[in-house]
Amino acid sequence: MNASSSLMRADRSASLALRRRMTDKLATAASWLAMLLVVFLLGSILWTLLRNGIAGLSVHLFTRSMAAPDQDGGLANAIVGSLLQTGLAILLGAPAGLLTGIYLAEYGAGSGLARTVRFVSDMLLSAPSILIGLFIYMVLVATLGHFSGFAGGLALALLAMPIIVRTTEDMLRLVPVAMREAGIALGAPKWRVILFICLRAARAGVMTGILLALARVAGETAPLLFTSLGNSEWSLDMGRPMASLPVAIYQYAGSAYQDWMQQAWTGALLITVGVLIINIAVRVGTRGGRT
Repeated sequence: MNASSSLMRADRSASLALRRRMTDKLATAASWLAMLLVVFLLGSILWTLLRNGIAGLSVHLFTRSMAAPDQDGGLANAIVGSLLQTGLAILLGAPAGLLTGIYLAEYGAGSGLARTVRFVSDMLLSAPSILIGLFIYMVLVATLGHFSGFAGGLALALLAMPIIVRTTEDMLRLVPVAMREAGIALGAPKWRVILFICLRAARAGVMTGILLALARVAGETAPLLFTSLGNSEWSLDMGRPMASLPVAIYQYAGSAYQDWMQQAWTGALLITVGVLIINIAVRVGTRGGRT
């Protein structure tokens, strides 16, 4: 009887082990399949942009402003306008997002104000970008009576800020409590513990959040249509309508002119390569700075 029971238990154990191995192999195969699918889709996008956009790369593209069809224009003013508006968005959105994320992770402690701020941040995170553009249009553009690059940068900042808030809060919550306690035990005030211990430990994740925000706003078109509008002339005045690559791509891609369509493909390639270079540079920098 004991021998029969032992055999039955051994059979059940072998069957269970086989089932677990099969489940593990199926899960591993599904993970590899999903990874290959994502890599294939990303590779297809990059290949399409390279195939269609690289033919439009020229010196004129970076030295001449937008022009009428068949006038050998470029995208210099749109490139500079995108850099200015995106830079303003990160300059405004990153500090506000970092400070808000620090408050939610370190000072809020489940308070009513923290819950309200988190709810508003989550609402902004899921809000369509065109609504943000309409909001800035009503608040700033309609009030001042004209479009401006500053309004475009402010709209992009509102889109970037909730991403930075969420990632900063999540990364700070992952920092072990023992590190905070060690800093406080050494006599450091809380703000120094947060600044020199918590943020330093979470800097890779925080920088990733800023990069995600940058990648989000770099290709936004809808908010800029209601705020900075676009400008075919060269302009560095943030108080006037300002050109941008996304708006130029939107205008050129729907045209019937071959040279404009080519510049639209090249502009899309420039945005993609720019975001990719920034991601690689920051990844390498944060990895090299780890101790």
